[in-house]
Amino acid sequence: MVVNKKVKLEMELAANDSSRSPHVLIFPAPAQGHVDSMLKLSELLSLAGLRITFLNSDYNHNRLVRYTDVQARFAQYPGFQFKTIWDGLPNDHPRSGHEIMDVFDAMNSATKPLLEKMLTQSDPPVNCIIGDGIMGWVIDVAEQLDIPIIHFRTIGASCFWAYYCLHDTIEARQLPINGIEDMDRLITTVPGMETFLRCRDLPSFCRASDLDDPNLRLVKTETRQSPRTRGLILNTFEDLEGLMLSQIHTQCPNIYTIGPIHAHLNTRLGVNGTETQSSNSLWEVDMSCISWLDKQPPKSVIYVSFGSITVMTRCQFMEFWFGLVNSKKRFLWVTRPDSISGSGAGGGEIPVEIELGTKERGYMVSWAPQKEVLSHNAVGGFLTHSGWNSTLESIVSGVPMICWPYFADQQLNSRFVSEVWKLGLDMKDVCDRKVVEKMVNDLMVERREEFVRSTDKMARLAKKSVTEGGSSYCNLDRLIEDIRLMSMQSYGH
Repeated sequence: MVVNKKVKLEMELAANDSSRSPHVLIFPAPAQGHVDSMLKLSELLSLAGLRITFLNSDYNHNRLVRYTDVQARFAQYPGFQFKTIWDGLPNDHPRSGHEIMDVFDAMNSATKPLLEKMLTQSDPPVNCIIGDGIMGWVIDVAEQLDIPIIHFRTIGASCFWAYYCLHDTIEARQLPINGIEDMDRLITTVPGMETFLRCRDLPSFCRASDLDDPNLRLVKTETRQSPRTRGLILNTFEDLEGLMLSQIHTQCPNIYTIGPIHAHLNTRLGVNGTETQSSNSLWEVDMSCISWLDKQPPKSVIYVSFGSITVMTRCQFMEFWFGLVNSKKRFLWVTRPDSISGSGAGGGEIPVEIELGTKERGYMVSWAPQKEVLSHNAVGGFLTHSGWNSTLESIVSGVPMICWPYFADQQLNSRFVSEVWKLGLDMKDVCDRKVVEKMVNDLMVERREEFVRSTDKMARLAKKSVTEGGSSYCNLDRLIEDIRLMSMQSYGH
């Protein structure tokens, strides 16, 4: 996306305003959702004239360069540069499903000393680090080198707060979960969620039977590190998560809510929200789905995507496929090549009725331009894994959701979508063709008016937050000013 002339002039003036513009290192965890949202933050800060170094894993940077125009796009920002670092895993590691968690141990041992060396040798010196909040070890490096650090959590405020309260939940013996019969028990140790948070709605790591499970320990301990930083950036907005933000303020007094970040970037770039936003995808996008959508009636298509990490069994895949075809609704389905365990989507015979139903009403691609799809007039619903970026993109586009969470924060997000915000339906822990069929029809027909009212209202509030004078717009301005101030104090570093 090319910056328009007015914005470009403002950017150049900001860059020239000081001969010593702050140098900020932005370092995401090496996963699609983290890289995408922190690249958008990098672009927002570059627009303000800050010098940005975006530090990506070698593995993900190679994919990013292969499938996007990211290098050409960021070349227009003076002082911006990409740097790469090893994530500690071999290239043939799948980095999907639950195996994505392997990267955190690997980085703590292999990447930490590499980061320290890079920062020590940086020219110009780094004046501020914006580190992914799931990698608490970056704080240790920053403190050792006396560099100010701010955390960015790519999850929502609600999940951050649930993670933060895990210590109390365990102390109160509300974990572990004692089998399937215990899944609907209320959790009362997360202030603000006492009346609706069930065991099954806790982040996926809480399902571990062993309280010393390394993944559970990771999210519990890393989240408690954020108060050590100069501030906490969250990709959310106050009208969506104000109640949870007020709880977080008791532990992290300096919070910058700057989301929905993809809509915020459009505002600062001065482009229409329906305009195609350049991709930060680690997969090759199949644009043919847009041509297919162009031929469909308004609000007639349910878009199906389970994100960049979800892995399902072939049995689950077939239940979804039967449910979608049996619903008689049009559907656009993203099926990543690595998203099915075992024999994959191509293994076994496909029933004739499924093939015919898909040919008549469906379209399948390996990866789609999601923001463009969700803003397309033909799309009337979203069957989603409830990743936080996907949730926000659906909210901004005013598209109601059916939630089938897989991992991490997604279980909690789906509960908020259905129970708190009333923006859709929660199908967690169920994978049955009859349920899929019924929920698709509920979302697209039977309860459509109810959900459209809720989604339209929240979409308006989301867009208001990122327009000039809105809460997220003002918080980004405050973040930029605070970075400038703390950078002035660190120039002696």
